[in-house]
Amino acid sequence: MTVVKNICVYCGSSNGRLDAYGEAGNALAQALVKHKMGLVYGGASIGVMGKVADGVLALGGEVIGVIPKALAHKEVAHHHLTQLHVTESMHERKMLMAELSDGFIALPGGIGTFEELFEIWTWAQLGFHHKPIGLLNISGYYDHLIQFLDHVLAEQFVKQETRDLLMVESDPDVLLDRFINYQAPPIKTWLNKAEV
Repeated sequence: MTVVKNICVYCGSSNGRLDAYGEAGNALAQALVKHKMGLVYGGASIGVMGKVADGVLALGGEVIGVIPKALAHKEVAHHHLTQLHVTESMHERKMLMAELSDGFIALPGGIGTFEELFEIWTWAQLGFHHKPIGLLNISGYYDHLIQFLDHVLAEQFVKQETRDLLMVESDPDVLLDRFINYQAPPIKTWLNKAEV
């Protein structure tokens, strides 16, 4: 069984088109507190990001925000968190978020969310960390991405072992239970140049 203290959540600093995205942020907040897990996230007070943070705080959970100085005003940094780290760069932000976290979840978001997800997934593939990674597929938001990833697998640019590193669920409790029971596969000869 994996010790999971803090979960890093990647998600949008906007609300998106559907109320379901914000509702999913609240549901994930409830699941995190129920599992006695803290939240690590991008530090904003707005959008889906703000909803997850506010939800965890309202239930008495711990929230660590990490935001680069250049975005602290633009993304409206949340000033009521357990901790707020202001970094000099995006690279420093992502590294600190990774160091503070025992697992990673992507909720609906834009290209920043995608970039963070793919980077942390690549790091797992390379053996830089052995932490669980998941997509919370809310209202089919990630259906086309999942279909594309299966296409990439079929075209042999990603191996099954790498594809399996990314868990997909629509229920946050189910995903967190999978995180608790996660055992990282050994990094072995399946890593090759076609996947980098």
